[in-house]
Amino acid sequence: MKKKGIITIVIIAVVVLAIFGWIKNVYNGMIQRQETVEAQWAQVENVYQRRADLIPNLVATVKGYAAHEQSTLEAVITARAKATSVTIDPSNITPEQLAQFQEAQDQLSGALNRLLVSVERYPDLKANENFMALQSQLEGTENRITVERQKFNDRAKEYNQYIRMFPRNIIAGMFNFERVGYFKAAAGSEVAPKVEF
Repeated sequence: MKKKGIITIVIIAVVVLAIFGWIKNVYNGMIQRQETVEAQWAQVENVYQRRADLIPNLVATVKGYAAHEQSTLEAVITARAKATSVTIDPSNITPEQLAQFQEAQDQLSGALNRLLVSVERYPDLKANENFMALQSQLEGTENRITVERQKFNDRAKEYNQYIRMFPRNIIAGMFNFERVGYFKAAAGSEVAPKVEF
């Protein structure tokens, strides 16, 4: 009887250790993917901050040439202030928070686009080296934003898939791992712009 009791205890211990090891590996995998999402979010914030940092110089340059565009300049400044005030906790990026962040950034993009369109009326400004350099940096930054947003979506997808697959979803639920939101295309971007000559 003693031999059977020892074998039973050993089997139970092996099973418990195997379950513990599996849970530990799944949990650590979730943490690793969550950290990857958070690191990528930091990159997204970094490129958006770069854009926000370029705007005051761009506005100051335009202001010197295009005094009649005061309302457009104010719209850019207001949109920048709103966009930089929306912050997200990287350890808890919910779809709602991400949508709010994206809306503020889209408003800033729209205001910048209106500013750059209005600049077309000022040939001296378009020829200004500072303005051309700022415009080039802004275009490069917009490209970086697109790249970093795509990378974020890729990391978020990998994380979301990992925590939602059975049986990992049970562990995710036990330890409160939540889905992360995605960046989406701006409203109206599915309609191609109409070009007329």
